[in-house]
Amino acid sequence: MFSAVARPLLVAEAMIPPKNILVPTDFSEAAGVALDYAVELAAKLGAAVHVVHAFELPLVGFPDGTMTISAEMASRIIDAAQKALDELAKKHASRNVELHTFLEQADPRDAVLSAAKKVGADLIVMGTHGRRGIARALIGSVAESVVRTSSIPVLTLREARGT
Repeated sequence: MFSAVARPLLVAEAMIPPKNILVPTDFSEAAGVALDYAVELAAKLGAAVHVVHAFELPLVGFPDGTMTISAEMASRIIDAAQKALDELAKKHASRNVELHTFLEQADPRDAVLSAAKKVGADLIVMGTHGRRGIARALIGSVAESVVRTSSIPVLTLREARGT
């Protein structure tokens, strides 16, 4: 027999429209869908959009130890990520939405929450790949982690699927 303990329902007096929307991107189709949605929402609400790409520099493992990549390779990775962010900003420039981009070198799960605090975000809009089974177990889900640990609302959107 199960017994349910009633918890009080917290109801906000009035919904406050977001003024700062954070959009994490991995440059995937799902992230593109989330950014398009966030820009459209920001245009209607007069909000700013902050796009963050979080990354970790790859490590190469050897039996004798681990080696990091060269400074030149790290610079190439950072430059390519910044260029991709600049392209996203250019793509949405015609919407007349205040859009900021930045890079974070950190685990994406932590970086998204840190970026939300840094920009004063009151909404996170992010794409999700919808992986299941072994792929999800091996790769993990940044979106799921953010949804579970964020103190602000998180809206997740899936990429368009062929019908």
